[in-house]
Amino acid sequence: MINRKRLAAGACGLLAALAVGLFPAGAAADDEPADKSPEAAPKVELVLDVSGSMRARDIDGQTRMSAAKQAFNDVLDAVPAEVRLGIRTLGADYPGKDRKVGCKDTEQLYPVGPLDRTEAKTAIATLAPTGWTPIGPALLGAADDLKGGDGTRRIVLITDGEDTCAPLDPCEVARDIAAKGIHLVIDTLGLVPDAKTRNQLSCIAEATGGTYTSVQHTGELSDRVNQLVDRAAEPAVTPVATQGAAECAKAPRLEPGLYSDRETFGQHRWYRVDVLPGQELRASVSIGADRAVNNDYGVLLRAVTVHGREIVRGSEAGDGRTDVISTGLRYPKPDSDDADDADDTDDTKPAAESVCLEVSNAFAAAPAVKTTPGMPVELTVDIVDAPDESSDVAAFGLGRGWWLLAVLALTGLLAGVLWGWISRWRVAVWRTN
Repeated sequence: MINRKRLAAGACGLLAALAVGLFPAGAAADDEPADKSPEAAPKVELVLDVSGSMRARDIDGQTRMSAAKQAFNDVLDAVPAEVRLGIRTLGADYPGKDRKVGCKDTEQLYPVGPLDRTEAKTAIATLAPTGWTPIGPALLGAADDLKGGDGTRRIVLITDGEDTCAPLDPCEVARDIAAKGIHLVIDTLGLVPDAKTRNQLSCIAEATGGTYTSVQHTGELSDRVNQLVDRAAEPAVTPVATQGAAECAKAPRLEPGLYSDRETFGQHRWYRVDVLPGQELRASVSIGADRAVNNDYGVLLRAVTVHGREIVRGSEAGDGRTDVISTGLRYPKPDSDDADDADDTDDTKPAAESVCLEVSNAFAAAPAVKTTPGMPVELTVDIVDAPDESSDVAAFGLGRGWWLLAVLALTGLLAGVLWGWISRWRVAVWRTN
């Protein structure tokens, strides 16, 4: 019996080895998930300022250009295999004083695609600080370089000064990129920045949901760029671009998911969601102040019936401390009596209620601030099973801690009665004695 088992195990092992030897490539290809396709690969383009000011020697005893090259080499060694990386420069070729020519000085140094580290490092080594700082044109070029595909897209801008090619304002360029709904994020890093540079780079990052970082040392630059490249490789939920209507009757019908839109100052946007009996609608909205606004502002999210009756609302006010303000609401729709009384064999489904969601804001700004494109809006819609009425503690208006309040109240009552009885007994004993 033992010999038979050993013989069977040996035969199975031999078959497994033959299968692996004969079909390694096919099996691996079949097992690969769909998101490993080139179309779904994350893309990152590093945009490097090579203008004349990068000659300044104030980062760890070396020039800003040398620090940037060292950081780029460190980053290239650590790029995840799934990331498609590209490199674009600005101010790298034209040393003259003709502004029109200097403001067109941006080119793609290394194409976005699978990374050849040796080739990319060789290209970086040839750079020398040269000309102007056309940040706006460079961002437009980088956005064009990252076109296509379904993966995340990210621009990482490294510069030591503000744009010198206005009126093509790079902050307005970033807003226009965000308004296209292509979900491209721009992160900015300022090398030893002054106040004007910080303000401009912060505005660029905020317009697309990116981040701004001030850099004083080479190690900081390497670490931050590595973090941003790694972040691009992480899976992320991409909002679906939609456009709310001016009234409920014309509002787009939304399924559960994450949506993005744009809303100008004081505007109202409408969306519709279908909710069945026994389900609960959960919705939240966030609006980003991607430009200078007055310190007092607010956001309102309302759930309304198609006839205009308000069901529930959520609101939040801000005072200028944050650039994003959010609020949310919950609407549990109870089971209908018809559904409970219906015969089990009846396949007729209860009718869904069409709930209108209204998103409005109370932002205001100075006359010089542009109102277009509108501010970025993210709307989350979720449909879950409604809580059982008998166990829905929120129905009491006391939240999840209502039972603790009840216990404390009952304990206080009993303690008061007991203390009163003891006090009366002591008085009676004292009078008797």
